[in-house]
Amino acid sequence: MLVGLGLLRGAEEPVAQPRPVAGDGIFPAPSTAPASPSSSSSPTPVYQLPGDFPASGPGTWKYASGQGAVLGSAGGLRRYRVAVENNIAGTELAEFTRTVDRTLGDPRSWIGGRERRLQRVPANSAYDFTIYLATGETTRKLCALGGMDTRLDGVSYTSCRLPGRVVINLNRWRLSVPDYVNGRIELSVYRSYVINHEVGHEFGRDHERCPGKGRPAPTMQQQTYGLRGCRANPWPYLDGKRYAGPPL
Repeated sequence: MLVGLGLLRGAEEPVAQPRPVAGDGIFPAPSTAPASPSSSSSPTPVYQLPGDFPASGPGTWKYASGQGAVLGSAGGLRRYRVAVENNIAGTELAEFTRTVDRTLGDPRSWIGGRERRLQRVPANSAYDFTIYLATGETTRKLCALGGMDTRLDGVSYTSCRLPGRVVINLNRWRLSVPDYVNGRIELSVYRSYVINHEVGHEFGRDHERCPGKGRPAPTMQQQTYGLRGCRANPWPYLDGKRYAGPPL
């Protein structure tokens, strides 16, 4: 069975969100230098990926090879592996690995508090947790082991975290969510958000609420279900400080 391009309905009707203000710490501010006449135009923004992709898979994995750099400058070292379900690894493993490493290595990510360092290791090394990219049905089965139901309107919708296992749902990896798409928030931003959100659970963080209309959404807010008046934000640290909302 293949999943085609199209929006899956969220828990509420999607509300278009304003684009984040450049320079507020959420996204890099654009350069103020004038463009060279010979410069190529900016790439077209991507909000979802077109084309069909598998809805289920074998539940077996291909792991990223090699060892990554140590991310962060202080704190205990936590080692992670990256794995992609075998039937999608050929098209997804390289990009998933790059995105995980880039997200977790950003100073606005979980290394920003100088409480921990992170390093990607290969499959046969000692590790603390694994970050999986799984088809929707495999995500549903894995998350059900921890008592979580990832389905919305009968379709596996969300990602989840179990002890030592961060599971990213391919449905969201490819299609993002209504509030992001309708708000013209690029897919790369959602991907960084969902990685930081589920890894945050691995680090003991609980869910948080939107702190107020127009403010950045906390990383631990369930942004997949809607921004609730906040602005999309994938980062747990803004302007060098931990950014959080009221507990849920």
